[in-house]
Amino acid sequence: MPQNPDALPQLIGEFKPADEWQTHITQIFYGLKADRIRDYYQTFATADYRLAHALAADYYEKVVKREASRVKREESRHASPVTRHDTTPLTIMEWGCGNGNLAACFLSHLKKLDREGLVYPRVRYVLVDSQPTVLEAALSHPDLAEHKAQVDRLCASVDDLAMVKDGTVDRIVCNELWNELPTKLMLRKGGEIEEEYLRPNLSEAAHAAIADWSGFIQAFEAKDLPRLKDCPFSLEDIVWEKEYRKADWQSVPYRKTISEFLKRIDEEVLVPVNLGAFAAMKEAKRVLAPDAVGFSSFDAGTADMAVLNDPEKPCYGQFGGQYSFMVNLALIEAVADYQGISKVVIEPQKEFVGRSLGTNVLSLMDLLATYPSAGTLAPWEQDRLILKTMRVLNESYRSPYARAIEFPLRNEMPPEERETLRGILLSLKRDGVPDTIAYLSEEEIFGVLRDLEDLGYDPDHIRAAFRIQPQSVDYYHFFFRP
Repeated sequence: MPQNPDALPQLIGEFKPADEWQTHITQIFYGLKADRIRDYYQTFATADYRLAHALAADYYEKVVKREASRVKREESRHASPVTRHDTTPLTIMEWGCGNGNLAACFLSHLKKLDREGLVYPRVRYVLVDSQPTVLEAALSHPDLAEHKAQVDRLCASVDDLAMVKDGTVDRIVCNELWNELPTKLMLRKGGEIEEEYLRPNLSEAAHAAIADWSGFIQAFEAKDLPRLKDCPFSLEDIVWEKEYRKADWQSVPYRKTISEFLKRIDEEVLVPVNLGAFAAMKEAKRVLAPDAVGFSSFDAGTADMAVLNDPEKPCYGQFGGQYSFMVNLALIEAVADYQGISKVVIEPQKEFVGRSLGTNVLSLMDLLATYPSAGTLAPWEQDRLILKTMRVLNESYRSPYARAIEFPLRNEMPPEERETLRGILLSLKRDGVPDTIAYLSEEEIFGVLRDLEDLGYDPDHIRAAFRIQPQSVDYYHFFFRP
Protein backbone atom coordinates (compact mmCIF):
# COMPACT_ATOMS: atom_id res chain seq x y z
CA MET A 1 0.00 0.00 0.00
CA PRO A 2 1.93 3.10 -1.19
CA GLN A 3 2.14 6.07 1.15
CA ASN A 4 3.32 8.72 -1.35
CA PRO A 5 0.18 10.65 -2.45
CA ASP A 6 1.96 11.85 -5.61
CA ALA A 7 2.38 8.23 -6.69
CA LEU A 8 -1.34 7.55 -6.41
CA PRO A 9 -3.61 8.01 -9.43
CA GLN A 10 -7.30 8.83 -8.89
CA LEU A 11 -9.25 8.69 -5.66
CA ILE A 12 -12.49 6.71 -5.80
CA GLY A 13 -13.45 7.14 -2.15
CA GLU A 14 -12.48 8.70 1.15
CA PHE A 15 -10.79 7.27 4.24
CA LYS A 16 -13.09 4.91 6.15
CA PRO A 17 -12.49 2.20 8.77
CA ALA A 18 -11.18 -1.03 7.20
CA ASP A 19 -14.37 -2.96 8.02
CA GLU A 20 -16.55 -0.46 6.16
CA TRP A 21 -14.53 -0.69 2.95
CA GLN A 22 -14.30 -4.46 3.38
CA THR A 23 -18.11 -4.71 3.45
CA HIS A 24 -18.41 -2.44 0.42
CA ILE A 25 -15.90 -4.41 -1.64
CA THR A 26 -17.31 -7.80 -0.60
CA GLN A 27 -20.76 -6.86 -1.88
CA ILE A 28 -19.30 -5.76 -5.22
CA PHE A 29 -17.08 -8.86 -5.41
CA TYR A 30 -19.94 -11.32 -5.03
CA GLY A 31 -22.21 -9.25 -7.23
CA LEU A 32 -19.70 -9.27 -10.08
CA LYS A 33 -17.99 -12.63 -9.59
CA ALA A 34 -20.41 -15.02 -7.92
CA ASP A 35 -20.11 -17.45 -10.83
CA ARG A 36 -16.30 -17.26 -10.88
CA ILE A 37 -15.41 -17.46 -7.18
CA ARG A 38 -13.35 -20.59 -7.72
CA ASP A 39 -11.08 -18.63 -10.07
CA TYR A 40 -9.88 -16.66 -7.05
CA TYR A 41 -9.83 -19.11 -4.16
CA GLN A 42 -10.92 -22.57 -3.12
CA THR A 43 -11.96 -23.95 0.24
CA PHE A 44 -11.98 -27.39 1.81
CA ALA A 45 -15.63 -27.68 0.76
CA THR A 46 -15.42 -26.35 -2.81
CA ALA A 47 -14.89 -29.79 -4.39
CA ASP A 48 -13.71 -32.10 -1.61
CA TYR A 49 -16.25 -34.10 0.39
CA ARG A 50 -14.49 -35.05 3.60
CA LEU A 51 -15.36 -32.02 5.71
CA ALA A 52 -19.03 -32.45 4.73
CA HIS A 53 -18.95 -36.18 5.50
CA ALA A 54 -17.34 -35.52 8.88
CA LEU A 55 -20.09 -33.02 9.68
CA ALA A 56 -22.81 -35.44 8.56
CA ALA A 57 -21.39 -38.31 10.62
CA ASP A 58 -21.03 -36.06 13.66
CA TYR A 59 -24.59 -34.78 13.27
CA TYR A 60 -26.11 -38.22 12.80
CA GLU A 61 -24.29 -39.60 15.83
CA LYS A 62 -25.35 -36.70 18.07
CA VAL A 63 -29.00 -36.74 17.00
CA VAL A 64 -29.27 -40.51 17.52
CA LYS A 65 -27.62 -40.21 20.93
CA ARG A 66 -29.96 -37.36 21.89
CA GLU A 67 -32.99 -39.38 20.78
CA ALA A 68 -31.84 -42.38 22.82
CA SER A 69 -31.45 -40.16 25.88
CA ARG A 70 -34.95 -38.74 25.35
CA VAL A 71 -36.49 -42.22 25.15
CA LYS A 72 -34.65 -43.33 28.28
CA ARG A 73 -35.83 -40.27 30.24
CA GLU A 74 -39.44 -40.70 29.15
CA GLU A 75 -39.44 -44.42 29.89
CA SER A 76 -38.25 -43.71 33.42
CA ARG A 77 -41.26 -41.42 33.92
CA HIS A 78 -43.97 -43.50 32.25
CA ALA A 79 -45.05 -47.10 32.61
CA SER A 80 -46.55 -47.15 29.11
CA PRO A 81 -44.38 -47.58 25.97
CA VAL A 82 -42.68 -44.45 24.58
CA THR A 83 -42.62 -43.41 20.93
CA ARG A 84 -39.12 -44.12 19.75
CA HIS A 85 -39.40 -42.56 16.30
CA ASP A 86 -39.44 -38.79 16.77
CA THR A 87 -40.91 -36.89 13.81
CA THR A 88 -39.97 -33.39 15.01
CA PRO A 89 -38.44 -31.37 12.11
CA LEU A 90 -34.71 -30.69 12.33
CA THR A 91 -33.49 -27.37 10.89
CA ILE A 92 -29.89 -27.22 9.77
CA MET A 93 -28.49 -23.93 8.48
CA GLU A 94 -25.40 -23.41 6.38
CA TRP A 95 -24.29 -19.79 6.59
CA GLY A 96 -22.37 -18.69 3.51
CA CYS A 97 -23.22 -21.59 1.23
CA GLY A 98 -20.46 -21.29 -1.39
CA ASN A 99 -21.10 -23.42 -4.46
CA GLY A 100 -23.44 -25.88 -2.72
CA ASN A 101 -20.93 -28.73 -2.56
CA LEU A 102 -20.82 -28.92 1.23
CA ALA A 103 -24.64 -29.13 1.41
CA ALA A 104 -24.80 -31.77 -1.33
CA CYS A 105 -22.14 -34.00 0.22
CA PHE A 106 -23.53 -33.53 3.75
CA LEU A 107 -27.04 -34.57 2.74
CA SER A 108 -25.85 -37.46 0.57
CA HIS A 109 -23.76 -38.90 3.40
CA LEU A 110 -26.44 -38.31 6.04
CA LYS A 111 -28.96 -40.16 3.86
CA LYS A 112 -26.51 -43.07 3.48
CA LEU A 113 -25.83 -43.25 7.23
CA ASP A 114 -29.51 -43.03 8.16
CA ARG A 115 -30.50 -46.53 7.03
CA GLU A 116 -33.62 -46.59 9.21
CA GLY A 117 -34.84 -43.17 8.08
CA LEU A 118 -34.83 -41.67 11.57
CA VAL A 119 -32.99 -38.41 10.80
CA TYR A 120 -32.64 -37.52 7.10
CA PRO A 121 -36.41 -37.31 6.30
CA ARG A 122 -36.85 -34.80 9.14
CA VAL A 123 -34.08 -32.47 7.98
CA ARG A 124 -34.75 -29.03 6.53
CA TYR A 125 -31.37 -27.82 5.24
CA VAL A 126 -31.43 -24.04 4.80
CA LEU A 127 -28.81 -22.34 2.63
CA VAL A 128 -28.25 -18.81 3.96
CA ASP A 129 -26.44 -16.05 2.10
CA SER A 130 -26.84 -12.29 1.71
CA GLN A 131 -26.15 -12.48 -2.04
CA PRO A 132 -28.99 -13.82 -4.25
CA THR A 133 -26.51 -14.74 -7.00
CA VAL A 134 -24.57 -16.95 -4.57
CA LEU A 135 -27.73 -18.72 -3.45
CA GLU A 136 -28.76 -19.39 -7.05
CA ALA A 137 -25.32 -20.81 -7.87
CA ALA A 138 -25.36 -23.05 -4.78
CA LEU A 139 -28.86 -24.38 -5.50
CA SER A 140 -27.81 -25.31 -9.03
CA HIS A 141 -25.24 -27.84 -7.77
CA PRO A 142 -26.18 -31.07 -9.60
CA ASP A 143 -25.81 -33.29 -6.54
CA LEU A 144 -28.46 -31.28 -4.66
CA ALA A 145 -31.16 -32.37 -7.11
CA GLU A 146 -31.91 -35.60 -5.23
CA HIS A 147 -32.29 -33.65 -1.97
CA LYS A 148 -34.71 -31.05 -3.31
CA ALA A 149 -37.36 -31.86 -0.70
CA GLN A 150 -34.86 -31.25 2.11
CA VAL A 151 -33.35 -27.97 0.86
CA ASP A 152 -34.56 -24.42 1.37
CA ARG A 153 -32.98 -20.99 0.96
CA LEU A 154 -32.84 -17.77 2.95
CA CYS A 155 -31.43 -14.54 1.54
CA ALA A 156 -30.27 -12.69 4.64
CA SER A 157 -27.26 -11.43 6.53
CA VAL A 158 -26.15 -13.86 9.23
CA ASP A 159 -25.87 -11.09 11.81
CA ASP A 160 -29.57 -10.25 11.46
CA LEU A 161 -31.92 -13.22 11.04
CA ALA A 162 -35.01 -11.50 12.41
CA MET A 163 -37.24 -13.80 10.32
CA VAL A 164 -35.90 -16.85 12.19
CA LYS A 165 -37.62 -17.52 15.52
CA ASP A 166 -35.69 -17.96 18.75
CA GLY A 167 -34.66 -21.52 19.60
CA THR A 168 -35.78 -23.14 16.35
CA VAL A 169 -32.49 -24.30 14.75
CA ASP A 170 -30.71 -27.55 15.55
CA ARG A 171 -27.40 -27.12 13.73
CA ILE A 172 -25.48 -24.23 12.15
CA VAL A 173 -22.40 -24.67 9.99
CA CYS A 174 -20.29 -22.05 8.25
CA ASN A 175 -17.13 -22.66 6.26
CA GLU A 176 -14.65 -19.82 5.68
CA LEU A 177 -17.31 -17.20 6.36
CA TRP A 178 -16.00 -15.36 9.39
CA ASN A 179 -12.92 -14.17 7.49
CA GLU A 180 -15.21 -12.31 5.06
CA LEU A 181 -17.43 -10.66 7.68
CA PRO A 182 -16.74 -7.08 8.86
CA THR A 183 -13.38 -6.93 10.64
CA LYS A 184 -11.52 -4.01 12.16
CA LEU A 185 -7.75 -3.85 12.54
CA MET A 186 -6.86 -2.32 15.91
CA LEU A 187 -3.77 -1.57 17.99
CA ARG A 188 -2.69 0.20 21.18
CA LYS A 189 -0.55 3.32 20.86
CA GLY A 190 0.37 5.76 23.60
CA GLY A 191 -2.49 4.77 25.86
CA GLU A 192 -5.07 5.01 23.08
CA ILE A 193 -6.64 2.37 20.88
CA GLU A 194 -6.44 3.11 17.18
CA GLU A 195 -7.88 1.40 14.13
CA GLU A 196 -6.83 1.14 10.50
CA TYR A 197 -8.52 3.39 7.95
CA LEU A 198 -8.34 2.76 4.21
CA ARG A 199 -8.76 4.98 1.16
CA PRO A 200 -9.18 3.52 -2.34
CA ASN A 201 -7.52 4.80 -5.51
CA LEU A 202 -7.78 3.38 -9.00
CA SER A 203 -4.56 2.44 -10.77
CA GLU A 204 -3.35 4.73 -13.49
CA ALA A 205 -3.99 2.24 -16.31
CA ALA A 206 -7.51 1.46 -15.08
CA HIS A 207 -8.32 5.15 -14.72
CA ALA A 208 -7.22 5.84 -18.28
CA ALA A 209 -9.49 3.09 -19.62
CA ILE A 210 -12.69 4.53 -18.11
CA ALA A 211 -14.30 7.14 -20.37
CA ASP A 212 -17.17 8.17 -18.07
CA TRP A 213 -15.26 8.82 -14.87
CA SER A 214 -18.04 10.58 -12.95
CA GLY A 215 -20.47 7.81 -13.93
CA PHE A 216 -18.04 5.18 -12.69
CA ILE A 217 -17.58 6.98 -9.35
CA GLN A 218 -21.35 7.13 -8.87
CA ALA A 219 -21.68 3.42 -9.71
CA PHE A 220 -18.83 2.46 -7.35
CA GLU A 221 -20.27 4.47 -4.46
CA ALA A 222 -23.77 3.06 -5.02
CA LYS A 223 -22.52 -0.50 -5.66
CA ASP A 224 -24.49 -0.31 -8.91
CA LEU A 225 -23.59 -3.74 -10.27
CA PRO A 226 -25.15 -3.46 -13.76
CA ARG A 227 -23.22 -0.25 -14.44
CA LEU A 228 -19.99 -1.61 -12.94
CA LYS A 229 -20.24 -4.70 -15.15
CA ASP A 230 -20.14 -2.42 -18.19
CA CYS A 231 -17.00 -0.62 -16.97
CA PRO A 232 -13.46 -1.78 -17.83
CA PHE A 233 -12.82 -2.17 -14.10
CA SER A 234 -11.56 -4.86 -11.76
CA LEU A 235 -11.31 -4.82 -7.97
CA GLU A 236 -7.66 -5.84 -8.37
CA ASP A 237 -7.05 -2.39 -9.93
CA ILE A 238 -7.69 -0.64 -6.60
CA VAL A 239 -4.65 0.81 -4.82
CA TRP A 240 -5.25 1.20 -1.09
CA GLU A 241 -3.80 3.86 1.21
CA LYS A 242 -3.89 3.33 4.95
CA GLU A 243 -3.57 5.40 8.11
CA TYR A 244 -4.45 5.00 11.78
CA ARG A 245 -6.99 6.99 13.76
CA LYS A 246 -8.42 6.85 17.27
CA ALA A 247 -11.11 4.17 17.45
CA ASP A 248 -14.70 5.37 17.28
CA TRP A 249 -16.19 3.28 20.05
CA GLN A 250 -19.74 4.39 19.30
CA SER A 251 -19.73 1.93 16.39
CA VAL A 252 -17.84 -0.86 18.18
CA PRO A 253 -19.58 -3.29 20.58
CA TYR A 254 -17.81 -5.16 23.40
CA ARG A 255 -15.51 -2.22 24.13
CA LYS A 256 -14.39 -3.49 27.54
CA THR A 257 -13.68 -7.03 26.28
CA ILE A 258 -11.71 -5.72 23.30
CA SER A 259 -9.79 -3.19 25.41
CA GLU A 260 -8.85 -5.83 27.99
CA PHE A 261 -7.73 -8.17 25.22
CA LEU A 262 -5.52 -5.50 23.61
CA LYS A 263 -3.74 -4.99 26.95
CA ARG A 264 -2.28 -8.47 26.36
CA ILE A 265 -0.86 -7.32 23.01
CA ASP A 266 2.28 -5.18 22.67
CA GLU A 267 1.87 -1.55 21.63
CA GLU A 268 1.56 -0.88 17.88
CA VAL A 269 0.93 -4.54 17.07
CA LEU A 270 -2.09 -4.79 14.80
CA VAL A 271 -4.72 -7.48 15.49
CA PRO A 272 -7.97 -8.38 13.76
CA VAL A 273 -11.18 -7.63 15.63
CA ASN A 274 -13.80 -9.78 13.89
CA LEU A 275 -16.96 -7.76 14.56
CA GLY A 276 -19.00 -9.74 12.05
CA ALA A 277 -18.09 -12.99 13.77
CA PHE A 278 -19.17 -11.54 17.14
CA ALA A 279 -22.56 -10.54 15.71
CA ALA A 280 -23.03 -13.89 13.93
CA MET A 281 -22.20 -15.78 17.12
CA LYS A 282 -24.75 -13.77 19.08
CA GLU A 283 -27.43 -14.49 16.47
CA ALA A 284 -26.51 -18.19 16.43
CA LYS A 285 -26.96 -18.36 20.19
CA ARG A 286 -30.42 -16.82 19.82
CA VAL A 287 -31.76 -19.13 17.09
CA LEU A 288 -30.30 -22.41 18.36
CA ALA A 289 -32.68 -24.63 20.31
CA PRO A 290 -31.79 -25.35 23.96
CA ASP A 291 -30.83 -28.95 23.13
CA ALA A 292 -29.34 -28.13 19.70
CA VAL A 293 -26.38 -30.04 18.33
CA GLY A 294 -24.68 -26.65 18.05
CA PHE A 295 -22.69 -24.20 15.91
CA SER A 296 -19.51 -24.86 13.94
CA SER A 297 -17.29 -22.38 12.12
CA PHE A 298 -14.31 -23.50 10.04
CA ASP A 299 -11.84 -20.75 9.26
CA ALA A 300 -8.20 -19.75 8.95
CA GLY A 301 -7.01 -18.08 12.13
CA THR A 302 -5.31 -18.58 15.47
CA ALA A 303 -6.02 -18.67 19.19
CA ASP A 304 -2.30 -18.48 20.05
CA MET A 305 -1.47 -15.23 21.85
CA ALA A 306 2.19 -15.48 20.84
CA VAL A 307 1.13 -15.48 17.18
CA LEU A 308 -1.33 -12.63 17.72
CA ASN A 309 1.44 -10.65 19.41
CA ASP A 310 3.73 -11.08 16.38
CA PRO A 311 3.91 -7.81 14.38
CA GLU A 312 4.77 -9.81 11.23
CA LYS A 313 1.69 -12.07 11.26
CA PRO A 314 -0.57 -11.96 8.19
CA CYS A 315 -3.68 -10.08 9.32
CA TYR A 316 -5.34 -10.33 5.91
CA GLY A 317 -5.00 -11.38 2.31
CA GLN A 318 -6.66 -10.30 -0.92
CA PHE A 319 -8.31 -12.65 -3.41
CA GLY A 320 -9.77 -11.15 -6.55
CA GLY A 321 -9.53 -7.75 -4.85
CA GLN A 322 -11.62 -8.88 -1.88
CA TYR A 323 -10.25 -8.65 1.67
CA SER A 324 -10.07 -11.87 3.69
CA PHE A 325 -9.08 -11.39 7.34
CA MET A 326 -7.39 -13.74 9.75
CA VAL A 327 -9.84 -14.92 12.42
CA ASN A 328 -8.81 -13.93 15.93
CA LEU A 329 -10.13 -17.01 17.74
CA ALA A 330 -8.76 -15.94 21.12
CA LEU A 331 -10.75 -12.69 21.08
CA ILE A 332 -13.83 -14.44 19.68
CA GLU A 333 -13.68 -16.89 22.60
CA ALA A 334 -13.48 -13.95 25.04
CA VAL A 335 -16.54 -12.35 23.42
CA ALA A 336 -18.35 -15.70 23.51
CA ASP A 337 -17.77 -15.84 27.26
CA TYR A 338 -19.22 -12.33 27.59
CA GLN A 339 -22.26 -13.43 25.56
CA GLY A 340 -22.85 -16.28 27.98
CA ILE A 341 -21.49 -19.02 25.72
CA SER A 342 -19.40 -21.31 27.91
CA LYS A 343 -19.21 -24.59 25.99
CA VAL A 344 -16.58 -23.59 23.40
CA VAL A 345 -14.21 -26.01 21.68
CA ILE A 346 -11.37 -24.86 19.39
CA GLU A 347 -9.49 -27.58 17.53
CA PRO A 348 -7.49 -27.95 14.31
CA GLN A 349 -9.87 -28.60 11.44
CA LYS A 350 -7.93 -31.66 10.30
CA GLU A 351 -8.40 -33.22 13.76
CA PHE A 352 -12.17 -32.92 13.35
CA VAL A 353 -12.01 -34.53 9.90
CA GLY A 354 -9.51 -37.19 10.99
CA ARG A 355 -11.63 -38.15 14.00
CA SER A 356 -14.54 -38.91 11.68
CA LEU A 357 -12.36 -41.08 9.46
CA GLY A 358 -10.63 -42.75 12.41
CA THR A 359 -7.23 -41.88 11.02
CA ASN A 360 -4.78 -39.01 10.56
CA VAL A 361 -5.24 -36.68 7.60
CA LEU A 362 -3.20 -34.17 5.63
CA SER A 363 -4.37 -31.79 2.97
CA LEU A 364 -2.88 -32.17 -0.48
CA MET A 365 -1.26 -28.75 0.03
CA ASP A 366 0.35 -30.05 3.26
CA LEU A 367 1.76 -33.00 1.33
CA LEU A 368 3.09 -30.78 -1.47
CA ALA A 369 4.79 -28.58 1.13
CA THR A 370 6.94 -31.54 2.20
CA TYR A 371 8.54 -31.77 -1.27
CA PRO A 372 12.26 -30.95 -0.77
CA SER A 373 12.43 -28.23 -3.44
CA ALA A 374 8.82 -27.02 -3.22
CA GLY A 375 9.82 -23.47 -2.33
CA THR A 376 12.18 -23.04 -5.28
CA LEU A 377 10.00 -24.38 -8.10
CA ALA A 378 8.71 -22.06 -10.81
CA PRO A 379 4.89 -21.76 -10.87
CA TRP A 380 4.55 -24.08 -13.88
CA GLU A 381 6.89 -26.60 -12.20
CA GLN A 382 4.63 -26.50 -9.13
CA ASP A 383 1.68 -27.29 -11.40
CA ARG A 384 3.60 -30.23 -12.84
CA LEU A 385 4.33 -31.52 -9.33
CA ILE A 386 0.67 -31.18 -8.34
CA LEU A 387 -0.63 -33.13 -11.32
CA LYS A 388 1.96 -35.88 -11.05
CA THR A 389 1.27 -36.16 -7.32
CA MET A 390 -2.48 -36.41 -7.91
CA ARG A 391 -1.94 -39.12 -10.53
CA VAL A 392 0.06 -41.17 -8.01
CA LEU A 393 -2.46 -40.61 -5.19
CA ASN A 394 -5.32 -41.71 -7.41
CA GLU A 395 -3.95 -45.25 -7.26
CA SER A 396 -5.10 -45.45 -3.63
CA TYR A 397 -7.77 -42.71 -3.44
CA ARG A 398 -11.43 -43.35 -4.28
CA SER A 399 -14.05 -40.64 -3.94
CA PRO A 400 -17.75 -41.58 -3.74
CA TYR A 401 -18.44 -38.67 -6.09
CA ALA A 402 -17.55 -38.16 -9.75
CA ARG A 403 -15.81 -34.82 -10.25
CA ALA A 404 -13.98 -33.40 -13.26
CA ILE A 405 -11.04 -31.54 -11.76
CA GLU A 406 -10.67 -27.90 -12.78
CA PHE A 407 -6.99 -27.14 -13.29
CA PRO A 408 -6.07 -24.51 -15.93
CA LEU A 409 -2.57 -24.92 -17.33
CA ARG A 410 -0.34 -21.86 -17.34
CA ASN A 411 0.50 -20.15 -20.63
CA GLU A 412 4.17 -19.72 -19.68
CA MET A 413 4.68 -23.47 -19.50
CA PRO A 414 7.12 -24.92 -22.10
CA PRO A 415 5.06 -26.37 -25.01
CA GLU A 416 6.33 -29.94 -24.59
CA GLU A 417 5.57 -29.87 -20.85
CA ARG A 418 2.15 -28.41 -21.56
CA GLU A 419 1.23 -31.30 -23.83
CA THR A 420 2.49 -33.86 -21.31
CA LEU A 421 0.57 -32.28 -18.46
CA ARG A 422 -2.57 -31.91 -20.54
CA GLY A 423 -2.38 -35.66 -21.08
CA ILE A 424 -2.00 -36.26 -17.33
CA LEU A 425 -4.90 -33.92 -16.60
CA LEU A 426 -7.18 -35.69 -19.08
CA SER A 427 -6.21 -39.07 -17.64
CA LEU A 428 -7.09 -38.21 -14.04
CA LYS A 429 -10.00 -40.29 -12.77
CA ARG A 430 -13.32 -38.62 -12.03
CA ASP A 431 -13.41 -40.42 -8.67
CA GLY A 432 -9.86 -39.37 -7.85
CA VAL A 433 -8.55 -36.47 -5.74
CA PRO A 434 -11.08 -33.74 -6.62
CA ASP A 435 -9.08 -30.60 -5.95
CA THR A 436 -5.77 -29.22 -4.77
CA ILE A 437 -7.66 -28.33 -1.56
CA ALA A 438 -8.57 -31.86 -0.45
CA TYR A 439 -8.00 -34.10 2.55
CA LEU A 440 -5.95 -37.29 2.25
CA SER A 441 -5.87 -40.11 4.78
CA GLU A 442 -2.69 -41.60 6.20
CA GLU A 443 -3.52 -44.92 4.50
CA GLU A 444 -4.00 -43.28 1.09
CA ILE A 445 -0.64 -41.54 1.28
CA PHE A 446 1.37 -44.44 2.67
CA GLY A 447 -0.30 -46.80 0.21
CA VAL A 448 1.61 -45.06 -2.60
CA LEU A 449 4.64 -43.95 -0.59
CA ARG A 450 7.13 -45.70 -2.91
CA ASP A 451 5.66 -43.96 -5.95
CA LEU A 452 5.75 -40.61 -4.14
CA GLU A 453 9.39 -41.28 -3.33
CA ASP A 454 10.02 -41.88 -7.06
CA LEU A 455 8.64 -38.37 -7.69
CA GLY A 456 11.21 -36.96 -5.28
CA TYR A 457 9.30 -36.86 -1.98
CA ASP A 458 11.17 -37.72 1.20
CA PRO A 459 9.24 -40.36 3.23
CA ASP A 460 10.66 -39.01 6.49
CA HIS A 461 9.33 -35.53 5.69
CA ILE A 462 5.90 -36.98 4.96
CA ARG A 463 5.87 -38.92 8.24
CA ALA A 464 6.91 -35.78 10.09
CA ALA A 465 4.05 -33.82 8.47
CA PHE A 466 1.54 -36.07 10.23
CA ARG A 467 3.14 -35.26 13.59
CA ILE A 468 3.65 -31.53 13.11
CA GLN A 469 1.61 -29.05 15.13
CA PRO A 470 -0.69 -26.57 13.34
CA GLN A 471 0.96 -23.64 11.55
CA SER A 472 1.00 -20.22 13.21
CA VAL A 473 -2.15 -19.40 11.24
CA ASP A 474 -4.07 -22.53 10.29
CA TYR A 475 -7.56 -23.89 9.70
CA TYR A 476 -9.54 -24.36 12.91
CA HIS A 477 -12.94 -25.63 14.01
CA PHE A 478 -14.72 -23.32 16.47
CA PHE A 479 -17.68 -25.10 18.09
CA PHE A 480 -20.20 -24.16 20.74
CA ARG A 481 -23.52 -25.35 22.10
CA PRO A 482 -26.18 -23.00 23.50
